[in-house]
Amino acid sequence: MKWHVITGEYPPQRGGVSDYTQQVARGLLAAGDQVEVWAPPCREDPGAEPGLQLHRLPDDFGPRSIAAMQRTLQPSSGTRVLVQFVPHAFGWRAMNLPLCVWLAARYRKNLSVTFHEVSYPVGREQSLRHNLLGVVTRLMALTLARAAHDIIVTTPTWERLLGNSIARQHKTQWAPVPGNIPVISDPAAVNSLRTRFANSDSPILGHFSTYGSLIAKSLLQIFPLIMSANRDLPILLLGRGSEAFRQRLVGEHPSLEDRIYAMGELPPADLSRHIAACDLFAQFYPDGITCRRTSTMALLEHGRAVATTNGPLTENIWRESNAVAMAPADAPAQLVQLVVEMSRDELQRRRLESAALATYDQHFDIRHTIAALRRNLPATEAAN
Repeated sequence: MKWHVITGEYPPQRGGVSDYTQQVARGLLAAGDQVEVWAPPCREDPGAEPGLQLHRLPDDFGPRSIAAMQRTLQPSSGTRVLVQFVPHAFGWRAMNLPLCVWLAARYRKNLSVTFHEVSYPVGREQSLRHNLLGVVTRLMALTLARAAHDIIVTTPTWERLLGNSIARQHKTQWAPVPGNIPVISDPAAVNSLRTRFANSDSPILGHFSTYGSLIAKSLLQIFPLIMSANRDLPILLLGRGSEAFRQRLVGEHPSLEDRIYAMGELPPADLSRHIAACDLFAQFYPDGITCRRTSTMALLEHGRAVATTNGPLTENIWRESNAVAMAPADAPAQLVQLVVEMSRDELQRRRLESAALATYDQHFDIRHTIAALRRNLPATEAAN
């Protein structure tokens, strides 16, 4: 089987979709398929990946890119075109409807689509420009979904947004996003980090994100309350933007300076060691934990105890698996209480660690995504 993967991000470009696409490409190669990836220009050298052919397009999915793909990417019975759909990743200010129309018309019988997002929201409280963006991105998603042979959604919420008519017409499958930080086993380095950050036998509280405005605003309120309730607890901030966030937090609460550490953006192996050095994580999401949160997926793959939020987008699997401890997203005080209790209850943390590892393996590992992609292939193609 030959796959042509069309994506708006691919390493060395940074981003969750970039990491995900690379994992999918490697997984398909490991399954015995051929893989070619089509991605926007990038000045950095990606390095060679055995067995994979990477095509760098001449622009961000404009007319020259479409022409380049049309010359080389021919529809055939042994070919699948797999689109990683994120509207803003395809240029044209997230409104590249011509690309979607072309893909739908040319590859209707060969098209698979993974929906990482569906569309920008529409609402009366928004500007006309933002509502136009919402309408166009929805048209883009529906154009591809109606033409697709099969559809992968990274959360069941996207299936509802696409509509029941499309779900009935197509074999829509849910395949959560896996973790994107390789697990490194290095006990000596982890112990060294623990000695550096913890002054006693106190556990270490971690947080891993990119510190977007909505999340950062809540963390500025939550972390001082946690550290006030447990005065021995240090906090280790991981991820891009963590150093700037620490400056804001310490600026508002100077007395906490000696207990707050920020590591910035670390190489994957170092990040894995720092994740392993933490005893529990506090992950606040305004709309609730979902299977699209690659940060939490990485924590589960590392077997960490996680306290997070239950919100309107939270899937049932989080409630059923007990892989994380949850508090309501609209009640930050309850999350504070939950984290403080976990910081003092080693047995609870151990139970969550075991549940995290088991749930990740059973539901979130990349092999489940590869199986979902190959499940709808004709028997002769899947056998190859």
